[in-house]
Amino acid sequence: MPPALPNFSSSVKLKYVKLGYQYLVNHILTFLLIPIMAGIVVELLRLGPDEILRIWNSLEFDLVQILCSGFLIIFVATVYFMSRPRHIYLVDYSCFKPPVTCRAPFSTFMEHSRLINGANTKVVDFEMRILERSGLGEETCLPPAIHYIPPKPTMADCRAEAELVIFSSIDSLLKKTGIKPKDVDILILNCSMFSPTPSMTAMIVNKYKMRGNIKSFNLSGMGCSAGLISIDLARDLLQVHPNSYALVVSTEIITPSFYGGSQRSMLLPNCLFRMGSAAILLSNRRKDGWRAKYRLAHVVRTHKGADDKAYRCVYEEEDPQGIRGVSLSKELMVIAGEALKSNITTIGPLVLPASEQLLFLFTLIGRKLFNPKWKPYIPDFKQAFEHFCIHAGGRAVIDELQKNLQLSAEHVEASRMTLHRFGNTSSSSLWYELSYIESKGRMKRGDRVWQIAFGSGFKCNSAVWKCNRTIKADPESPWFDCIDRYPVHIPEIVKL
Repeated sequence: MPPALPNFSSSVKLKYVKLGYQYLVNHILTFLLIPIMAGIVVELLRLGPDEILRIWNSLEFDLVQILCSGFLIIFVATVYFMSRPRHIYLVDYSCFKPPVTCRAPFSTFMEHSRLINGANTKVVDFEMRILERSGLGEETCLPPAIHYIPPKPTMADCRAEAELVIFSSIDSLLKKTGIKPKDVDILILNCSMFSPTPSMTAMIVNKYKMRGNIKSFNLSGMGCSAGLISIDLARDLLQVHPNSYALVVSTEIITPSFYGGSQRSMLLPNCLFRMGSAAILLSNRRKDGWRAKYRLAHVVRTHKGADDKAYRCVYEEEDPQGIRGVSLSKELMVIAGEALKSNITTIGPLVLPASEQLLFLFTLIGRKLFNPKWKPYIPDFKQAFEHFCIHAGGRAVIDELQKNLQLSAEHVEASRMTLHRFGNTSSSSLWYELSYIESKGRMKRGDRVWQIAFGSGFKCNSAVWKCNRTIKADPESPWFDCIDRYPVHIPEIVKL
């Protein structure tokens, strides 16, 4: 028998063919300019210095023409620089680290569940199954009012949690950046479940004695993606207010959101949500460019609220017994997938290299004209970003995005470890993830970060940041005293 032919697909190393294609397409302008520049150099060498000097002397310059040309160049340059959007810098940020006294290990959580629910063993068993598969660890924290048996949150309890998490993160941020409260020109806070009167932005202004002409905004009811909505709002305001600082606070006050009923779809938030807050300082001042950690490149927002199913998939309402809670639909992941698809379709052309955009376009044309059964090409976003911060809403959310975006375990490591260490901290989870990457020493100058978050409504929002400088571990980071223990292995099921 003649020897079998070799397996060319494995011997040729097709991945190198793809790498060559990507390099060629992404640097096509360079490859086109090289022969043009080479031709110009050869022609200049052929003419010689005497001929070049003779041609230069033969040119006649009129003073009026020179002045008009100079004026035109100055005018065009002035218009260009004045109309160009201002750079938005992330000077620094700070995340709240809960005190040890607020820890809610599994044993404590389940013991309280048994004491609160009494004979209703179905609720206890359901919460146990959720915790076993949640991806949460033993160090997540709940506010003091939720530790009561049974919890009876009051307005005073809610305000106490808000003051603890918000003031702590702002204090740390002011200490790191060295700015004074009166230097802040714009104040934005987002919190979905707690919206008191006066607002929490008024609470911050009162605490820090901020200026009377500060522009303050209090966003509520916008879910876990509200943090990026706040960033988008701050960006728009900083574009029209020069030389300004914007303080953005992202948090979720979970004291008022505790659900004491037995509806399964409403019990999930009890098991997943934990304490958290982040304070972010943005600036449009050029002098802050040297010390800022990041520069904001893009913000893309997708809203699916026109669809009834998407609108109601995260919905606050009363259960049949009249107990208020937040209901999570079984179709949540499907709706989130649709929102993500719309979002990445918009952000793709802004961030993907030309090679990926061409492959996507060719596949799309092929499916339309030749064979609809062709597998759609999923762009390789790993070429556009070095780091990914996926909202730590739950293990299923992270798993689904890792699968759909074809990410490695290291790309989603920050999201999984944040969920394990701090739980779902809602809109602030993205900043705990970014802090994890920095604490690991992985953030280098020029690196690009993609933050992705989902929220009620239903919304999917993205932000792209570019790192200004190599970032070292921050002693004020919530990871500083435990980063050496991570990453940890998270089993599929933790038997309780």
